[in-house]
Amino acid sequence: MNTIKVSVKDRLATITLDRGKSNAMNRELIVEFNDMLNNISNDDNIGGVILTGKAPFFSAGLDLVELYGYNEEEAKSFFELFFSFTANLVSFKKPIVAAISGHSPAGGCVMALACDYRVMAEGQFIIGLNEVPVGIIVPNSIFQLYAFWIGSAEASRSLLTGKLFNPEEALKVGLVDEIVKNESLLTAAERKIKKFMELESNTWSQSKLNIRAELIAAVSGNQSATLEKMLVQWWSPSTRHILKTILENLQRK
Repeated sequence: MNTIKVSVKDRLATITLDRGKSNAMNRELIVEFNDMLNNISNDDNIGGVILTGKAPFFSAGLDLVELYGYNEEEAKSFFELFFSFTANLVSFKKPIVAAISGHSPAGGCVMALACDYRVMAEGQFIIGLNEVPVGIIVPNSIFQLYAFWIGSAEASRSLLTGKLFNPEEALKVGLVDEIVKNESLLTAAERKIKKFMELESNTWSQSKLNIRAELIAAVSGNQSATLEKMLVQWWSPSTRHILKTILENLQRK
């Protein structure tokens, strides 16, 4: 695997995003992560997962550099893959805790939201969904995922302004559950997931799926109409201009 690292100890798998400095999500990372989720889901020797990154990032979200160069068919295929991956992560039946090791905007935040518990490292980091200022239409499924944790009103306000939260703000609105020093991040995540893993596994898993039934339906449903609108906007001159400006700024850094 080129974009993730996996270790297993005492029935606990730790998946570390490992793609460059920022763990930007391209096709390869999503496919490798999705395949690993499927493997772990079917492995009775693994009872839970910690998902983490490498400071100062958890994941910067979708790899806009790669996406910008896609043709129409490649862009459609990628977003279909991302929707499918998100649905798989949301409906993952085993406990999964996010150890958020740094910045986690956009797609990085989506991955964290799909987990059962979020521990974030303290520091000058940001987390949230900033798609609207980037020129990307937010699908209802992602809104439902956001609202599942922070409520519809806060999700609406935050999404429509593209608000990014610092760790303390994220804790206050319920976007993350715990803030710890970076050196204690994995210890705190392990402490939480072991509490989940001590419970009867089938009871825990079925309860999770029941609690998430409406959310799973939202992220797993047919999103072709939404995707069509997203792609029209993706190729619009205004969004292409925003993306080009973002990429030029990234290249200067």
